[in-house]
Amino acid sequence: MYQKQIEQLVVLQAVDDEIRVLEVEVRQAPMELSVLEGRLTHVKERQGQVQERLDILGLQHKRLDGEIEDDGHKIKKSKNKLMAVGNTKEYHAMMREMDSMEKLNRLREEERIAVMEEFERQNTAMAELTEEMKTLLVDYDAKKATLDERIAKAQVRLDSLNKRRNKAGKVVPPPILGRYEFIRSRIDQPVIVSVTEGICGGCHIRIPPQSFNELQKGKQILGCPNCQRIIYWVEHSPNKIDEA
Repeated sequence: MYQKQIEQLVVLQAVDDEIRVLEVEVRQAPMELSVLEGRLTHVKERQGQVQERLDILGLQHKRLDGEIEDDGHKIKKSKNKLMAVGNTKEYHAMMREMDSMEKLNRLREEERIAVMEEFERQNTAMAELTEEMKTLLVDYDAKKATLDERIAKAQVRLDSLNKRRNKAGKVVPPPILGRYEFIRSRIDQPVIVSVTEGICGGCHIRIPPQSFNELQKGKQILGCPNCQRIIYWVEHSPNKIDEA
């Protein structure tokens, strides 16, 4: 019975170790999608900002086109009227007005060029963001498909391991099982270790001779006086553990 209990404790430990790894994967795997979702959201926000800038620039360009065209008509009319001016004073007044309108139009032309250059820069930025979005979406879809499959496989394996755990737990007396659970919750792995030449395989400290003698008898489950791990003599090691 002792040998069977040792075998099942070792099995239980192996199962619990795998369960812990799978549970971490199932818990952390969705975070990979969350990271991509965060990047997608960030790119969408940037696209919105760029589009807002493009809309403003489009309105500015349209306004400048209209103002330049209107002033062009005004300048043309003023030039036609200039021919019919009757005195020098009026002539100079109209010339000043035309100079002012032409100067204003030149400034508008410069502004329009600047607006068009900025519009091109923003268009380029939008094209880059669109490509980045496409790449992220491809990565997201691929990751999601793989993730769903990974989680499904991990869950199937977890179900199988939990059945093995329950089976192994039935062989171990409740007090020993409770002790195993208590130790596992408080120290680093492993919980159950072999003792070779009187040295604990967990803390690597020699156990008292009397405890080692009792351990070699193989009649009861013992713990290491130093690290509290469950111990067994190396000669009592399970010869074969079903890996399922």
